[in-house]
Amino acid sequence: MSFFSLLWQVLYLAIFVTTLYALVDALRTPAQAFPAMDKQTKGLWVGLLSVGAVLSLGAVFGFGGFLVILSLIAALIFLLDVRPAVRGISGDGPYGR
Repeated sequence: MSFFSLLWQVLYLAIFVTTLYALVDALRTPAQAFPAMDKQTKGLWVGLLSVGAVLSLGAVFGFGGFLVILSLIAALIFLLDVRPAVRGISGDGPYGR
């Protein structure tokens, strides 16, 4: 295995872990918090992140590596935009309940 092949595998694994973390966080967030903050529904985010996790896991094993960018984009949008907004409404923000 060449250096660059190993590097891509590590990147794909990091994207999988990021997407999986976002998926678990979306599953733990109450459904009513999403529309309350004018974000898409919980079902949509769970669906997008589930597909992203499957795609990125497939890339770790050598299938469909070019689609992993879409998985990373969905996970980053959730983690950087949606998660802070819905955390504020669910009471799990930086200042507690």
